[in-house]
Amino acid sequence: MANQIRASHILISHAESDSRSASSLTKDAALKAIETLKGRIEAGEDFGDIAADNSDCPSSSNGGDLGFFPKGAMVPEFEVAAFALEVGQTSDVVETDFGFHLIQRTA
Repeated sequence: MANQIRASHILISHAESDSRSASSLTKDAALKAIETLKGRIEAGEDFGDIAADNSDCPSSSNGGDLGFFPKGAMVPEFEVAAFALEVGQTSDVVETDFGFHLIQRTA
């Protein structure tokens, strides 16, 4: 397993997520939103385009690209999911203190 990977992600935050979140979505609404986006990706829509239009993370301006990061750089739930992916694979919904994520490993 690699010690460093590159990934992109989509974040949908909610009112109960990390205190820096300004989202007014309920947790259930945020989960439904991320599941809808996952369905669009599975149907063939471009991950980067969906991230740019929908993600609550500042990385949305780069299509969700987080660049390269080593183990220990991300919160544990995110890291476990990201490092388990093959290049080109998209994760299931991952919940962290920041909200709900979809992660796509790019390198």
